[in-house]
Amino acid sequence: MCRPPRTATTTRAASAAPAADVSGVSRESASPATDAAAALLLRLVERGVTHVVLSPGSRSQALALVAAQLERAGRIALHVRIDERVAGFTALGIGRETGIPAAVLCTSGTAVANLLPAALEAHHAGIPMLLLTADRPPELRGVGANQTTRQPGMLAPSVRLETDVPTPDETDPNGDGPQTLMLRRLADEAIDAALGVGLRSAGPVHLNLPYREPLAGALPAWLAPADEPPAGSDTGGSTAPDDDAADADPDGSGALYQGGGGIGVSDLPGDPDATPCMLGRGPRTVVIAGADAGADAEHLAHLGGWPLIAEIVSGARFGRNLVHAYRTLLSDPALGGRIQRAVVLGHPTLSREVARLLSDTSVEVIALRGPGEPLNLNGTTAAADAVAVAAGEIDREWLGAWIRASRDAAVDLAPPAPDADALASTVPSERLGALSAELAVARHRVDREILVDAVWRASWPHDRLVFGSSRLVRVADAVLGGKKVAVHANRGLAGIDGTIATAFGVAAASQRGGAPGVTRLLLGDLAALHDVGALLLPPAEDEPRLQVIVGNDAGGTIFDSLEVAAVADDEAMDRVLYTPHSVRFEQLALAYGWEYRRVTTRAELDQVLTSPVGGRQIIEVPLAR
Repeated sequence: MCRPPRTATTTRAASAAPAADVSGVSRESASPATDAAAALLLRLVERGVTHVVLSPGSRSQALALVAAQLERAGRIALHVRIDERVAGFTALGIGRETGIPAAVLCTSGTAVANLLPAALEAHHAGIPMLLLTADRPPELRGVGANQTTRQPGMLAPSVRLETDVPTPDETDPNGDGPQTLMLRRLADEAIDAALGVGLRSAGPVHLNLPYREPLAGALPAWLAPADEPPAGSDTGGSTAPDDDAADADPDGSGALYQGGGGIGVSDLPGDPDATPCMLGRGPRTVVIAGADAGADAEHLAHLGGWPLIAEIVSGARFGRNLVHAYRTLLSDPALGGRIQRAVVLGHPTLSREVARLLSDTSVEVIALRGPGEPLNLNGTTAAADAVAVAAGEIDREWLGAWIRASRDAAVDLAPPAPDADALASTVPSERLGALSAELAVARHRVDREILVDAVWRASWPHDRLVFGSSRLVRVADAVLGGKKVAVHANRGLAGIDGTIATAFGVAAASQRGGAPGVTRLLLGDLAALHDVGALLLPPAEDEPRLQVIVGNDAGGTIFDSLEVAAVADDEAMDRVLYTPHSVRFEQLALAYGWEYRRVTTRAELDQVLTSPVGGRQIIEVPLAR
């Protein structure tokens, strides 16, 4: 029996007469979608958002036109990316560098789903981000309308706040109407949630924005550049939307800290403990600095007089207590075997030796709380919001043993200094010998250790260094010494996706306003190919100083060091893991408008890394498998 479709009862405000703006000119072409987009974006800008990343689309055209106006007014830097996944990771890089969320604007449908990888990384790494996704109004959902899916809740497990915003149904000539004020309060709430206000960490926020036709209209006059917000606007602090926003998500909940090994909607965390965890002087202690630990880890190691085991992506790989070749020393029974307590900052991911230590039930592990899942590899790890060091004498015998062993195990990869005396000698054989030695150094082929060392040496505090999740970051972690330089890496989930886009975001944010420095991205060939679409830069946008350094071993050689290499036959290993390719990066660079250099020797590599950088460069370094 055929049945008529069930229909939902929807309520819409009656069409109002054409409104007039503040100048008295008729706004017959005004659109509720445009006025609502203007109210939301303007308030986000007033709250400090300076970067907007936009992927074009039909349903999001009001947001796009408002963003274009804000760019013309000099209030934001606008980044247009045709791929939403690239847009998400570009915003991730901006948030990483600045600590302020960038806003991502996109249309409905699969566009929203493409934001999920960046949202997951931002959630696990604690990076602020605002995801503004246009949608169909409620009456077009679930009825087979084009480009329409269930967007509310799509990103819920990964966001700090999620709201399905009421569909705008009125224009606002003066910028002080109820709808505008509600959206401004929502912007405040979104900014606060993204920054982690009242939560334990920053993270992504998802505002789902349904719009009805007309999807674009005349921009409101109150969007004009001004230092003051529109007349009558609420300029107070973060406030939740009022009760009239009944069809918004009532609890606005999202993921904060998961338990039970899976991701799901979690409860708000309890208030942080105001009393720091006191670290007594007795146990033999090491400080572990994982990804994004920052300088606090070095400061703690210095205060406690404890050895500092700092990953290359920690931002703490410097200082007098830094341990070189820590993997070897952790495996030494006289050092790693005598550890009684480990204090962990950041997210350690790069070595099995650290994971083994933190899984040892005989070791007291104290982990400072961060974003994502709490660290508890041994089942007894204590979580702390803050730590303090008790007064007392430093165990100089313990620290000294580590520092001596560290010094003995350190690797110096710098090329040998020229023999000045021999080069100046009047004895032909001595002079020729010195020249031959110099030529041998210059012609030495680059391997992975030389590559990471050259990039590390070329980078200074005003530069930015981004590591991809490739074999090279593990090589760098194993051999590089200490240096205080800004390092970024997507180690929240340690995926290879979005690496070039992330570096673009870091470069755009760090160089805005003419700031000096070069952003260098070091990654493998497969990570580069995975994000090749991020190479596209619109001609209207400023070209950052960005070097993408590709260590090309023609496949995934990281699998050669894993268990699978001992059990898989060569054919299967190549087919499903190593995945060899024959891509010519020179032609990719040409297609996307990048400068291209191919280097094979240390001398060539040092020259290209230290020469002035005027724009985008792809530097390909062939490596043996």
